[in-house]
Amino acid sequence: MHQQLTPSTTSPTPHQAQASCLIIEDSEFDSEKMSRVLNRSLGPVQIRTATTLRSAREILGSAEVNLILLDNNLPDGLGANFAQELARNDRLATIPVIMVSDWPSPFMWEKAASAGVYYVLNKSEFDARYVFAALKAARQRRGRLN
Repeated sequence: MHQQLTPSTTSPTPHQAQASCLIIEDSEFDSEKMSRVLNRSLGPVQIRTATTLRSAREILGSAEVNLILLDNNLPDGLGANFAQELARNDRLATIPVIMVSDWPSPFMWEKAASAGVYYVLNKSEFDARYVFAALKAARQRRGRLN
């Protein structure tokens, strides 16, 4: 399991202060690709990677996470179902989720939308603009709730 990259010792920028990401992806290649996008766009960022939903639950139970990148087809379940599980948990429902899948289906889009997922993307579409937009929208949403 890829745990984290060393954070910078310099003062954090507004993006770095919020940059703690959980990548839930069973493909090491895709996980590394997403990690590179995050590090290029946000600078040094703490990244945790889970290859199963079970390991994702363990990480979410013990670590603060500010963004989740979620694959749909995982060895122990569907990411869309997990997104709905997150939405029902008061503590986890505020974490922005971006689903990144090889084959986004209409059924997956519907479940993701009902769970409040910010974006559903094909893996080839994933880039930093979606990360920035999801983090910004989550900050604005939290501001309205406080």
